[in-house]
Amino acid sequence: MRIGLSTYAFFWRGSDRVEEPMSLEAMLEETVALGGDVFQICDYPVIEAFGTARLNQLRAQAERLGIRLELGTKGVAPDHLGRYLDIAERLGVSLLRSMLYRDEDRPTTEVAIQRLEAILPRLRRQNVTLALETYEQVAIDDLMAVIEHLDDPHIGICLDPANCVAALEMPLTVVERTAPRVVNLHVKDFHFTRAPGWVGFQLTGCPLGEGQLPFDAMMRHVDPASRGISQVIEHWLPWQSDATTTCRLESEWTRRNLDFLRSYTP
Repeated sequence: MRIGLSTYAFFWRGSDRVEEPMSLEAMLEETVALGGDVFQICDYPVIEAFGTARLNQLRAQAERLGIRLELGTKGVAPDHLGRYLDIAERLGVSLLRSMLYRDEDRPTTEVAIQRLEAILPRLRRQNVTLALETYEQVAIDDLMAVIEHLDDPHIGICLDPANCVAALEMPLTVVERTAPRVVNLHVKDFHFTRAPGWVGFQLTGCPLGEGQLPFDAMMRHVDPASRGISQVIEHWLPWQSDATTTCRLESEWTRRNLDFLRSYTP
């Protein structure tokens, strides 16, 4: 069973909101100390500036610790994905997570298919699986139309049903629609509640098992353990009163959620 952490599990501790932000190397050390065996460097654009020596050192550290590295970015432009496939090759990464949109680049379904068809030969040669994430900017049916049209094992779904709540898509419906094509799982629980007063809503994170994520149904439909799908923990932790409190709570959520995943039995 492949369970681990994303850089999103270190969202605050690795940010400039704290006095000494954690490095990727420190995040790797904590992942293995907590019993994880996967670490996903996700939406961490600084890595694009890493030189060959730093990437080689990161790979060597992961291999020494017994950690499988994964990589994540946004967008499907072939040149951009090509740069990340270069990084993936240097790091020994076989799973690259992305999204259809990147900033102002918002391709239509047809254009997205064309771009992915262009990069598919390299995915095959490099034996890398591209995991396109479920999120609110792209309807699930549109995302699945891309996946099903390409119909290739090197392009699948990174399932995160919490994201889709913002588009008023039900998490269980998202799980059921995507399950056969899932190749990567982002695991975070959430509360979707009315904002204080009576206008608007709030979508915020919480520890696993305490919110509205249909966790049991997700695990039943996806069956990540038997399919070799990595389960990567993320957080939606709002900033607390100060950095110390926020970082302490982030650390507590990380440990608790890893324990929750490890103890899960169908």
